Amino acid sequence: MISAVVTFIGDGVLNGTGQKSDVALAAAGDSSAFERLYRAHVARIHSLARRMLGNDFADEVTQDIFVRTWQKLSTFRGESAFTTWLHRLALNVIIERRRSLAIQRTRVADDPIALDLATVPPSRSDLRVDFEYAMGQLPEGAREIFVLHDVEGYKHREIAVMLQIATGTSKRQLHRARMLIRQQLGEA
Repeated sequence: MISAVVTFIGDGVLNGTGQKSDVALAAAGDSSAFERLYRAHVARIHSLARRMLGNDFADEVTQDIFVRTWQKLSTFRGESAFTTWLHRLALNVIIERRRSLAIQRTRVADDPIALDLATVPPSRSDLRVDFEYAMGQLPEGAREIFVLHDVEGYKHREIAVMLQIATGTSKRQLHRARMLIRQQLGEA
């Protein structure tokens, strides 16, 4: 049996054979190594984007996250695990996108013609409400806090810093989100 020993410096600059890890290779410009990193992390990043932004934007934002990862990989210093660094970068991109979408919604709300043309899919009583669906029905702020706290495990003070809100706001939004989810799941 062959066992591999990995030397960890940050997120493993060297693997068991003394060769550079995929993170180090990708940071040096190796696109094959970056593709391996992409394949290893895309499902989790897409899931985070889908939960934070909904299905409509998840694919596009996931792509943006990995483009930004490629651009910023040389700044990864290995002080934390690569997955931690990538997750934080992903959250920054998602939060940035949410802010730009909020600005766009404000512009649409100010345009009465755009509101007249907007369509809303009909509600379907035959669909079984599940947790993912219930989460997707939350108002944006509540969903964002719910995902960050209950799904991703961030503390309220960390969320407050990330989103530039008060800790109490984070707690109130989480409580609201939990109540709304209970309501929706109770109606199922």
